[in-house]
Amino acid sequence: MKPLTDTDIRDSLVNASSAEAAKMPLPGLHEVVWQEREYLGWRDPGSPQRGYIAYWRDGRPVGLVLRAAETRLRGGSAICSLCNTPQPAGQVTMFTAQRAGRAGERGDSVGTYICADLACSLLIRIAPPQYEMQPSPDVVVATRASRLVERIDNFVSRVLEDA
Repeated sequence: MKPLTDTDIRDSLVNASSAEAAKMPLPGLHEVVWQEREYLGWRDPGSPQRGYIAYWRDGRPVGLVLRAAETRLRGGSAICSLCNTPQPAGQVTMFTAQRAGRAGERGDSVGTYICADLACSLLIRIAPPQYEMQPSPDVVVATRASRLVERIDNFVSRVLEDA
């Protein structure tokens, strides 16, 4: 992933006002290993129900403000709809994003289950052991990465629909 700056991220939010963007806390961008990311995701330490995603789409940054459900899934396992990784249910959360434009002004939102820590880019890099007759771990990770971007694009498209 190409690096994002503070300004890139704040200007990229499609479902927030400029005042909300100005107040948004950012993670330590100097600590991000950009080449190992498909998107940047983080939670707001001052408002635990709020999360953010920013990434490059068609050559420009796009960001979303997310809201986590107040209750978590219990027992069993769940699958993140972005990275498609099965995990204990408590590590996957329903996140909603207010729709962009008039739809969002009316209160419309879309939701999906995402890793609670928004760290899908890290999970997809846990390479499986290599067995005979299977793709190399590098190929597996590259495939997961491209599918992750595809799924983020689909979610963002739902947020932007009719904006």
